[in-house]
Amino acid sequence: MHLELPNTRLASFKDFTKHYLMIVLSILTALGLEAWIEHTQHAHAAATASMQIEAEIRSNLAEVDTDAQLDAAQLEKLDAIRSAVIQDLKSNTSDDAVRKHILALTSDGFDLKMQFPTLRHEAWDVAVANQSASWIDRARMQRYSAAYANARDSVTLMREDTAILMNGTGMVDTIADLDTGQVEPHQFLHVVSQMRAMIDQTTQNLRILKKQLEAALPATPQHGAESTGRA
Repeated sequence: MHLELPNTRLASFKDFTKHYLMIVLSILTALGLEAWIEHTQHAHAAATASMQIEAEIRSNLAEVDTDAQLDAAQLEKLDAIRSAVIQDLKSNTSDDAVRKHILALTSDGFDLKMQFPTLRHEAWDVAVANQSASWIDRARMQRYSAAYANARDSVTLMREDTAILMNGTGMVDTIADLDTGQVEPHQFLHVVSQMRAMIDQTTQNLRILKKQLEAALPATPQHGAESTGRA
């Protein structure tokens, strides 16, 4: 900020007062203009960050929704196979007949096919790093922060659940037995039950995460109606 001081002689107190007020007014105007420019820059940064964060959350939401649907379809398939094998065993069907039924049920392939979303967080990281996140409306920031925290926790939880439930060797051995046509009915039932439990837990986690991500987004398109920055 640069001020031009008067180079004329102040002949009276009235002249002094007039020049003093002009200087004060100039200073206040300059400070006000500087504050307005800074506020505008912050509001623009907040709006840009919000737009990028919400686009990223929508992208994550779409991936979570797709994976949840694929896992639900796989869960339904495993449920049908498991129920059929249980019914055979309850009916005291011979192992050979149950084996043939299992091979028929898995003729189009048998695998876990569990889907895990790869959740992005670059937009959030950038907004935090360049401090534009600090100028986003507090309520929005709380929703965004909760969405990314829930996403991180959900992925960690799904990995932990998989590690607890998964018996990789048993599943691989059973798939190999299916390839040779020598699968053992009870062992197969144990493995398919384990696989079903893993996908069921993952599907539930994805459905919860979907709701949490949806809660972070505006209920309706903004069209400029809702401010993204702080006043």
